[in-house]
Amino acid sequence: MAAQDDRTLNFYTREAAAYTTRVQGASERRLQHFLAGLPAGGVVLELGCGAGQDSEFMIARGFAVRPTDGTPEIARAAERRLGIPVATLLFDELDESETCDGIWANACLLHVPRADLAAILKRIHAALKPGGVFHASFKAGRAEGRDQFDRYYNYPSEAWLRELYGAFDWEIAIEAGFGSGFDNKPTDWLYVTAIRAG
Repeated sequence: MAAQDDRTLNFYTREAAAYTTRVQGASERRLQHFLAGLPAGGVVLELGCGAGQDSEFMIARGFAVRPTDGTPEIARAAERRLGIPVATLLFDELDESETCDGIWANACLLHVPRADLAAILKRIHAALKPGGVFHASFKAGRAEGRDQFDRYYNYPSEAWLRELYGAFDWEIAIEAGFGSGFDNKPTDWLYVTAIRAG
């Protein structure tokens, strides 16, 4: 299995207009916490940028943001909003070494098949500079599955994530939270902050 799920990508291709025009603010509290750990003007790679609201928040605060998304139609919508290039990038195409002060992956790695997530974390770890900060969020659960839109989710537990992240040289913190998503259903979330050893 590839590090992306084709049925999930097909959903975002079909629903790109609806997904990128819905009213959705930036994740301000979590973004502020993330940015506080970065040098002023630092380089931030955003994975799965969606409509671009989080990149917009970071750019407005002086960071050198590189927004990306795995769906070309969504990347183009974000590009129109931000006025800067937005690359189409699948997670397993990330191939960099110590280029990023931070990597922001909000509500996107949750679509990576469980069997492939460790390999993606390895790529992210390699792309971070020593001391770099990595944020990711996941819908919590006990076993992988699909939602009402046929999107794949890895639905991890906190213990499962700690074991997976533990294979790499990070300092990690995991916070549980409650919210929703595109489906507007009540959702338990896990927010992971990982700092690469300096």
